[in-house]
Amino acid sequence: MEKIRLGISSCLLGEKVRYDGGDKLDHCLRDTIGKSVEWVSVCPEVESGLPVPREEMRLEESPEGPRLVTAHSCVDHTDMVRKWAGEKLIDLAAKGLCGFVFKSRSPSCGVRGVKIFAVSGIPVRSGSGIFAAAFMAKFPLVPVEEEGRLRDPSLRMSFMNRVLAFIRRRDSIRKRGST
Repeated sequence: MEKIRLGISSCLLGEKVRYDGGDKLDHCLRDTIGKSVEWVSVCPEVESGLPVPREEMRLEESPEGPRLVTAHSCVDHTDMVRKWAGEKLIDLAAKGLCGFVFKSRSPSCGVRGVKIFAVSGIPVRSGSGIFAAAFMAKFPLVPVEEEGRLRDPSLRMSFMNRVLAFIRRRDSIRKRGST
């Protein structure tokens, strides 16, 4: 049987891609869900050209929407990451992902609750990371979740049920299209 293909933030698989040169290996994901899926690892910051280590980044409020800005030197990387994301989403569409597990609170990968700061440095609201928002806009039916929530067995089962429902729907549409 073919394994289910899920996207995942690279740091959650133990890849040392974080701003501080570290990872956020999630043993629960690797040891539970990982046994029955094929992971497609993605790190928006590194894949778009940023080094490891690098200055920490945050989302800053702007009239055009949140901007991905370095926390101390205020270098704006939004356009570079969005350009990369546009190309990456085409690549991910071809891979046929059935779900995605994102790193929570990440300014590039957080699904919800990512702090968005005023230029003054005060948090003013929350939202989604730059890449996670682009992914969810491009693939609104693909189930997404953050790693922390998947430690809860009932939320993990719910996510996997949504993934399986997505696969059934996709396969049903394909079958109708081929007849």
